[in-house]
Amino acid sequence: VPAGLKAELRSYQHHGFEWMAALRDLGFGACLADDMGLGKTVQALTLLLSEAESKRSAGLPTMVVAPTSVVQNWEQEVKRFAPSLKVMSLRTTTRAERVQRLAKIKDYDLVLTSYALLRLDNEVLVKERFHYLILDEAQAIKNPNSQTAKAARSMKARHRLTLTGTPLENNLLELWSQFEFLMPGFFGSRARFVRRYGAFQRDGNTRQSLEQLRTRLRPFLLRRLKSEVDQELPPVTEITLRCTLGARQRKLYEQIRTTYRAKVLGTADDSGVERASLGVLEALLRLRQAACHPGLLPFEEAQKVTDSAKTQMFLSTLQQLLEEGRRVLVFSQWTSMLRLLRTELDDQGITYAYMDGSVRDRGEVIARFQSPDGPPVFLISLKAGGVGLNLTAADTVIIHDPWWNPAAEQQASDRAHRIGQTKPVMVLRMVAEDTVEDLILALQERKRALVRSAIEVDGTGIKDLSRDDLEAIFGVAGDADANTIEATVVP
Repeated sequence: VPAGLKAELRSYQHHGFEWMAALRDLGFGACLADDMGLGKTVQALTLLLSEAESKRSAGLPTMVVAPTSVVQNWEQEVKRFAPSLKVMSLRTTTRAERVQRLAKIKDYDLVLTSYALLRLDNEVLVKERFHYLILDEAQAIKNPNSQTAKAARSMKARHRLTLTGTPLENNLLELWSQFEFLMPGFFGSRARFVRRYGAFQRDGNTRQSLEQLRTRLRPFLLRRLKSEVDQELPPVTEITLRCTLGARQRKLYEQIRTTYRAKVLGTADDSGVERASLGVLEALLRLRQAACHPGLLPFEEAQKVTDSAKTQMFLSTLQQLLEEGRRVLVFSQWTSMLRLLRTELDDQGITYAYMDGSVRDRGEVIARFQSPDGPPVFLISLKAGGVGLNLTAADTVIIHDPWWNPAAEQQASDRAHRIGQTKPVMVLRMVAEDTVEDLILALQERKRALVRSAIEVDGTGIKDLSRDDLEAIFGVAGDADANTIEATVVP
């Protein structure tokens, strides 16, 4: 362990450091895929300190690329665990300032940037050579055709490392993309990978092919689960809370379902489910919004329905939690839903912290909530706060609206259930009964099954939908009692 490390590594973290160092010596890349909250950052910093102290980096800096919301966390973790490393953070600079600072890049041990800036600054960065190139929350390159993945692959570095708590989210091809970054050519071409292992659940991945994939990955992907390595972490309890739509909200929901039924099923019959994906996406979005709150819908008729069964359940549940002295994280995928909840909390005089993608000084917001006298509620958009944040002041997590990807929900709940948490954690998922949200739960379980088979599964789940699933969502001919809704968009 390097002398400059200001942390006491747990045994599994020490093993992770040694494993990464061994693969470095052999010239291989590595994917550290420990369960969320087990300290992947401190393991990576241990490795980087070792490189610096042994002079192996030989004057070349390391670059860490992370989601925007996580870059500041890296700044704090370096100060805490590896203060001897000289850090350049590109998070708050303009492009002109970044170009000017990058001219002095060799004066630093560590350069921190975001995936967005990696794309913007790619022309400058590809001219540099790094000792290590580390991708944190590496599921960001799961789409090999994305500009982010292409920018990452174009970089020059002696060694490559990825950190992710969700190495596989939606399909096996995501693994190909990550390993094409780590060790180009490791799995051969994309087409060859698909022929050998399949990509989606519909490909009927065989037990033999998945076992072959596990065997191939095993030396280069290290994954430990909380249940396996950290008996000190307090337990987590997951509960699904269900509500029943009231008469007016149910009527609105059925009107929307009927409106989209003929269009979606007709296109699916004529061209297949995937060809109908745009119509399916729009229909599923509107049905999910109708199940949560009519105020989310852009239809004039929907604005006349002001009651929401889920909002009523949320408020009564939150009141009970606060009476018990709990600190609560509330996640929604829609900032518009969070705005509705803010109005409700303001009306009831409940103080809260708030973060979505537009919030600039996230560190200040997080510090305010983490303080002992901070607000008891933190409203967070799933996209802005679902990864990389440490929010252990909370002991309760509410997933207000279920998402297709169980890994995204797991990321959200693990903001509280991670190292540093001393209290049992409760995760509450809120579901409107007899709505599309039931289907979402079913699809989540399908994805978990694929995870268990291969490793571990964003997307909308459209590729996992069958014709039968569409029948379940939109109903069969003759079962729709409701009228259609006039799709007049609110100006």
